[in-house]
Amino acid sequence: MRSSLFLAVVAVLAGVNVPDARAAHVNVIELDNQIISPVTQQYIEEAIKTSEQDGAVCLVVLLDTPGGLLESTRGIVKRIMNARVPVVVYVAPSGSRAGSAGVFITLAAHVAAMAPSTNIGAAHPVVVGEDGGFAKKLIRRIAPREEGKDAADAPDEDAADRGDSETVREVVEEQEISPMAEKVMNDTLAWVSTIARARNRNVEWAKRSVAESVSATETEAHELGIVDLVAADLPSLLQAIDGVAVELAGTPVELATAGAEVVRIPMNPRQQFLATITNPNVAYLLMMFGTFGLIFEFTHPGIGFPGIAGLICLLLALYAFQALPVSYVAIALVGLGLILLVAEAMIVSHGLLALGGVISLTLGSLMLVESPNPDLRVSLSVILPTVLTLSAIILFIVHRAFRAQFLRVTTGSQGLVGEIGTAVTDLAPGGRVFVHGEYWNATSGAPIQQGEKIRVLRLQGLELVVEKAS
Repeated sequence: MRSSLFLAVVAVLAGVNVPDARAAHVNVIELDNQIISPVTQQYIEEAIKTSEQDGAVCLVVLLDTPGGLLESTRGIVKRIMNARVPVVVYVAPSGSRAGSAGVFITLAAHVAAMAPSTNIGAAHPVVVGEDGGFAKKLIRRIAPREEGKDAADAPDEDAADRGDSETVREVVEEQEISPMAEKVMNDTLAWVSTIARARNRNVEWAKRSVAESVSATETEAHELGIVDLVAADLPSLLQAIDGVAVELAGTPVELATAGAEVVRIPMNPRQQFLATITNPNVAYLLMMFGTFGLIFEFTHPGIGFPGIAGLICLLLALYAFQALPVSYVAIALVGLGLILLVAEAMIVSHGLLALGGVISLTLGSLMLVESPNPDLRVSLSVILPTVLTLSAIILFIVHRAFRAQFLRVTTGSQGLVGEIGTAVTDLAPGGRVFVHGEYWNATSGAPIQQGEKIRVLRLQGLELVVEKAS
């Protein structure tokens, strides 16, 4: 005991990292309806690194995601596959799903589990120009023959000999799909196949999830060999995987999770903030509020705050759009809509430009995020109130701003021109007048008698030039 303590003290004094001596523990992180983005990638990678360093029995990832960015998913999968600590992906709690990118992360885990009333699937990549028949024809070629299928629906028996890449090429040619579809599909099929094969999971279902966007409930996933078990909650999961052997870098490791302390690793404030703004609805609102702030600043120069706040919102929206499949055509439509709304305040079109602006703004908002998953698109319940409210505010502010530019000046020396006053003395040609609540020295080109109404023509030094008001 004394020797161990002495060695630990010497190691600390020498600057050597000493592993955490805490009791057996399991680290837990949670992705609650989080989009897979660079932020979530950093969160998972840091949690794996922490688990490797603090001697955790394993890292449990509570997963609930609609999907997200492909590059971030690749980074997460790569880190899990090369982790020096077992990673358990648990699709939980009930009602959660591992959609799109979540499929790859779940398949890559050393242990994959699901809670009751959860689902997994729909990992089909978004391919520009793809039509609805592409996936159906593709799955008929690469799926194994199933009993009871018609001959017309039976898969090509030679597809396995030719390989997935050749099969995809044939379907692409038949469907007249762009070469990009072929590249994306080939790459994704090969990737998901290697992940499933490396973890001894159902390769054919993994292919179908990519090619046909099929999904499975927790019971179906367990029966099909997609996940290893179904557990009601986290304690049940830790009890069930106790003693399970996994392989780390070719070395078998037995999990000892029964009775282990649960240590939760939350996102830091920075990660929480960035994860929040990558939500499609939040990113959309940031873009619209940022645009409104800049328009307000341009129409009311000198205020400063709306312009600064608007620019910050736009920059945050641009950051969020990096993690979302954003359409640049949709952004152009949104910009056109805003231009038409501004033009309505300057040009008399009897509402035609405003109508066009609202339609363009609505269509651009609906098309902004291109994804087959509704959870990755901007909600219609967010779009309609935002478009209508923002349109009304922009029309009101811009109209008032441009109207003010054409109003007659009413203050200062220029504000006196055209004002009506009263002659206090006779003007022949000089005298005094009362204008705008003040007494002024004034001259007139024609005689004006005391008490008559006068009109100011101009200010000459400190003296007014007036005429008799008609």
